[in-house]
Amino acid sequence: MDANTPSPSLDLYYWPTPNGWKVTIALEEMGLPYTLKPVNIGKGEQFAPEFLAISPNNRMPALVDHAGPDNAPLSIFESGAILQYLARKTGKFYGSGPREAVAIDQWLFWQMGGLGPMAGQTHHFRQYAPMIEPDPVKLEYGVKRYTSEVNRLYGVLDRQLAGRDWVAGSYSIADMAIWPWVVPYANQGQTLEDFPDVQRWFAAMGERPAVQAGFAAGKELRQQGSLADDTEAGKQARKVLFGQTSKS
Repeated sequence: MDANTPSPSLDLYYWPTPNGWKVTIALEEMGLPYTLKPVNIGKGEQFAPEFLAISPNNRMPALVDHAGPDNAPLSIFESGAILQYLARKTGKFYGSGPREAVAIDQWLFWQMGGLGPMAGQTHHFRQYAPMIEPDPVKLEYGVKRYTSEVNRLYGVLDRQLAGRDWVAGSYSIADMAIWPWVVPYANQGQTLEDFPDVQRWFAAMGERPAVQAGFAAGKELRQQGSLADDTEAGKQARKVLFGQTSKS
């Protein structure tokens, strides 16, 4: 960055996961400069007091806009709320009127309340739980339950995309929210060939330069280990992330 160029006003507290990718994709699509602030969720950095001050649910991503409303700093947690804020801030990717905005919100909330949580549980039971509880009989119900539910949701999305280029009319934050959760479809036990309209849309999204840039943001961070690793680092990460209560 040139010495005379002002620093970006947006700080993104981030780890390269589907919820993180939503926001980096949006920032890239909107042409907003930002500073990545890595939050290593496997090491418990999401529990640091300074992070909890902006993200009380101890989840990332979180965004701090140092040039927020009235030019005062504003912090935002929850990826869907961040997308809505950025869309309103820039006037981009939120439709051309209230009717289109409602359509976009419906599919944004569908991802937030449906696809994301169900896919997350699918990842847990298919990838991580076997490292904790190796008895396949105990895991069978969870694997079947969430794999089937994600399959149902892919079917919902496939029907919505029939005859449409984008999920909610014009290209929008709804597409940006959903695409990252389809990226790991194989880990969810899904086959895109079973959903031809999802497959078409998924490929079109992946060709967008801003999507590629957002997806690549902080990719080197993923080299720091995996939750599914049978290593001491992997075991510690699973201990940090799974089994949390209000007191621990």
